[in-house]
Amino acid sequence: MDKIKQLLNSIYGEKNGVSAFLRISPLIENFPIKQRTRKTCFSQEDVVLITYGDTLKKKGESPISTIHKFANKYLKDAISTIHFLPFFPFSSDDGFSIIDFYAIDSKLGSWNDVNAIGGDFQLMFDYVLNHFSSKSKWFENYLEGKKGFKQFAIEVDPLTDLSQVTRPRSLPLLTEFKKHDGQIVHLWTTFSADQIDFNFKSLDVIEKMIEVLLFYVQQGATILRLDAIAYLWKEIGTSCIHLNQVHLIVKLFRSILDLVAPDVMIISETNVPHDENISYFGNNGDEAQMVYNFTLPPLLFYSFVKEDATFLSAWAKGLYLKSEKNAFYNFTASHDGIGVRPLEGILPQKEINALVKIVKSNGGQVSYKKNPDGSKSPYELNISYIDAFWRNDSGKDPLHANRFMASQAIQYVLPGVPATYIHSLIGSRNWIKGVKQTGRARTINREKLQIKEVIKELKNTESFRSQIFYPYLNLIKIRKEQPAFHPNADFEILDIDPGIFVIKRYMDNQRIYAITNISSAEVALSLPLHEESSQMSDLLTGEKFQLNSINLKPYQFIWLS
Repeated sequence: MDKIKQLLNSIYGEKNGVSAFLRISPLIENFPIKQRTRKTCFSQEDVVLITYGDTLKKKGESPISTIHKFANKYLKDAISTIHFLPFFPFSSDDGFSIIDFYAIDSKLGSWNDVNAIGGDFQLMFDYVLNHFSSKSKWFENYLEGKKGFKQFAIEVDPLTDLSQVTRPRSLPLLTEFKKHDGQIVHLWTTFSADQIDFNFKSLDVIEKMIEVLLFYVQQGATILRLDAIAYLWKEIGTSCIHLNQVHLIVKLFRSILDLVAPDVMIISETNVPHDENISYFGNNGDEAQMVYNFTLPPLLFYSFVKEDATFLSAWAKGLYLKSEKNAFYNFTASHDGIGVRPLEGILPQKEINALVKIVKSNGGQVSYKKNPDGSKSPYELNISYIDAFWRNDSGKDPLHANRFMASQAIQYVLPGVPATYIHSLIGSRNWIKGVKQTGRARTINREKLQIKEVIKELKNTESFRSQIFYPYLNLIKIRKEQPAFHPNADFEILDIDPGIFVIKRYMDNQRIYAITNISSAEVALSLPLHEESSQMSDLLTGEKFQLNSINLKPYQFIWLS
């Protein structure tokens, strides 16, 4: 509690810090601590499935219940945790403009449905704390000037110079609203006019959001995703991203959870360059236990485009972490597109522009951000991660599935905890029809599917879904059995040939050489012969390989042990 008090004083000053502590301490002291079974650190058995609550649907059944049944039948031995993207009542942005932080969207199910899944899987919730919906009761209370809500939003004079503010979108930063007393105000809206930024300088806001945090823990969340955390604190005249107060607030959340629910972990979601991203581990691991490895998706995509692992290998050498209590959250696809900013400082702009062209030629779109000088630059590539790997203009690509699976194999051998978006697991392609329906580029990777049709395709061994799903599950299951794939196991990147990515993972008495051919050509290689034996077996197929003479087919990957 002393640490919490000190953090509040650092954020709000001594006077307001004391007031904040007096308001927050009862929430902590009255929290009903539950006995949990989750381990407090990670292991190679941690694998996350990312999904919307209604990705899979069945008539007469709540979508969350449908996901539960599908996971129990097909994923029980592969997935440890299910990350539900916001499943609360919302007004826009597919759930990220929340109307009620305490309720489950009735179209998706109920808290009973969520709690039922929590009996079979660990749960990861979105903690959307940068903004709230303009259609919410909270915003209505703000407009009415009700006690406890007067300072909920950030009012700014529209003539204020905001040119230094980092913008993740090309939309206007301020949105005009009329209060019930007739006063016109311009409010800070980082992401859209419907998403009102919280004013975290208000003690009412910090108290309310800590209450929300603890409510999610009560509902069974074992991982909390801090959505858009980098933009949480605003100071006119600064970039309003990664400010010191943001890091202090993350430390505050971590300290509260360490006290009342030490098995609950937090993960920061910051789609920014690598060095900025990993700053959310904090000093000596005192902030988030995990951070999204945002550089991985675009850099992996680039490496397969160029059929050259040079940049990927050089970057991967820096994935060491000081604390065993921290881990990277390795993903390639998500509900959003492929972020471009994490490539800053790694690839020249002309190479990024080349990726933009490929995405457009493969049926995708590109989202742009507004720069301080008024120009626009690519922010996100909107495409199914699977279709980003399409490589044939003739209408056929016989190596498409192999190429995509090779990319996923690299994701699963890197140090960290792997997470797979459900559409990658079940082999979903671009949802062009959905983009036309909504007019939003991100819809391309957010298709809603009838479970009956999905199961039918999975049973058809000739279908693309089947060719992705079952090999993917097999890869995950085999990985979970290997101690050398522990998130914090030692590793070494081997520079052998630009056309292959080679990582050696080792822990205790197990050593694994994970070798992936990222090229369309056959590759011959040899490994250093300082092992006990000159022969090793592939964990994935059982095939034996001589270390001094290994031949890999296009996009073949092997895990030698």
